[in-house]
Amino acid sequence: MVAIVAILLGAAVLLFSSLPSADAFNARVERIFVENDDLTSQAEIKLLEILALSGTAFADTLSSYRVVIYVLMVFATLLLVAALAILVTLVTLNRRLAQVERAGIRVASLVIDREARKVYLNDLELSLTEAALETLAALAEARMDDDILSGVELEAVITGRPAADCDEAAGATRIKRLRDTLGNQLVSELLVRTVARRGYMLAIDKRVIRMT
Repeated sequence: MVAIVAILLGAAVLLFSSLPSADAFNARVERIFVENDDLTSQAEIKLLEILALSGTAFADTLSSYRVVIYVLMVFATLLLVAALAILVTLVTLNRRLAQVERAGIRVASLVIDREARKVYLNDLELSLTEAALETLAALAEARMDDDILSGVELEAVITGRPAADCDEAAGATRIKRLRDTLGNQLVSELLVRTVARRGYMLAIDKRVIRMT
C-alpha cells in the first residue's frame, strides 16, 4: 500500500509540475504591454484588454483543472488501496479455507438413528431424506471398517445387488444427492470426501461414529 501511495504521489507531483503556471498567459500579455508602447490606438488598447481578460479566464480554468486532477488522483489512490486490501483479504481467506480443507471438519460425534431416521452431527440434528440417510449410513459403516467405497460398491451396499449389476454413475448420483441434502457446499465437500480413483469416504474419526 505504501508503494502504491508513493507511486501515485510521484505521478501527481510530476503531473502538477508539468502544468503551465496559471499566470503564464497574463505575464505574456503584460510583456506585450511593456514592449509595445506605440500601441496607443483605441482598437489596439481594446485588443490588449481582451487578451488580458482571456489570460484571467485561462488562469481560472487552469486552477479548476488542478482541483479536478487532485480529486481524481485521490480517488485513484483510494481505489487502488481498496483493491489491494480486498486482494489481501481474499488471499487470506483462501489460505484459511485450504487449511480447513486439509484438516477436515472437527466432528465430535456422528449418530445415525435408522429407526427414527435422524442424524446428529455434533449435537446438531440434520434433516435427511431416506435415500440420503442410507447413503450416509453406508459411508459411516465403511469408515468404521477403514474402507473407501467406490460408486459401484456404494450402490451395491445400499441396494443389495451384486456389484456386477451396479454402475459407478448410480453411486456418484447418491453422493451428489447426499451433498445437496447437507446443503452447505463447504461442509458437504469436507464431510464426504472424494478420494481420487478410489471412491468416497467420511473424513472424520471412526471412533466418533455411532449407529443405532
